[in-house]
Amino acid sequence: MTSNMHFTASHAEPAQAAQAALTARYGQTPLERAGVVVALGGDGFMLQTLHATQGRGLPVYGMNRGTVGFLMNIYGADDLPARLDAAELTVINPLRMRATCADGTCHEALAINEVSLLREGPQAAKLRIHVDGRLRMEELVCDGALVATPAGSTAYNYSAHGPILPINSEVLALTAIAPFRPRRWRGALLPKGAEVLVEVLNPERRPVMADADSRSVRHVTRVHIRSADDIRHRLLFDPGHGLDERLLREQFV
Repeated sequence: MTSNMHFTASHAEPAQAAQAALTARYGQTPLERAGVVVALGGDGFMLQTLHATQGRGLPVYGMNRGTVGFLMNIYGADDLPARLDAAELTVINPLRMRATCADGTCHEALAINEVSLLREGPQAAKLRIHVDGRLRMEELVCDGALVATPAGSTAYNYSAHGPILPINSEVLALTAIAPFRPRRWRGALLPKGAEVLVEVLNPERRPVMADADSRSVRHVTRVHIRSADDIRHRLLFDPGHGLDERLLREQFV
């Protein structure tokens, strides 16, 4: 595997420089013959890489040449084959979003971090929430709401005061964004297999967009969200620095 590395990098200068240095040192295997993908950039680029390599079954090892780098390992050019051989594997499933728009069109997308619904105009959104076919909230007045995976629970979900989820917890976080009514409702923990349906109330006056890992759909009226257990992303981390450790450490910052 380590002799068949495919390097990919974001457009940022540090990432491009790292790719040039690493390919000069270790070579560049074409993606179709690679045993591992080494992604150079930040968390956003890691998400792009996982989406781009979906279905190939290749493990992805990220090295941080961006900003936060929560999904990335520390950058280092030395002993990369040994680091890859020692790396620990984490398998995650994305969310599948199916959004219906006001014009009747339907759009599907996958999200590794979260699916969010956000108001498009000056007025608060009004949302109705069903879980597994059962009405759970008649009306949520808010700036929006999101469903996050454990891998994405420290991203937008955490900024919206949602819980950090252990990577193997088999749950999803349903989190309100700036809720106005019910004012104190912060969300719920759902079984990983739950299907969430969010209906947009009065979408003409209170338009809402849906977003799946920065893939946006405007003027939605209904959004179905559930875990895509048939899709498995394989991430590699240096020993002792896997997602489980990072998620735990983040709660004590």
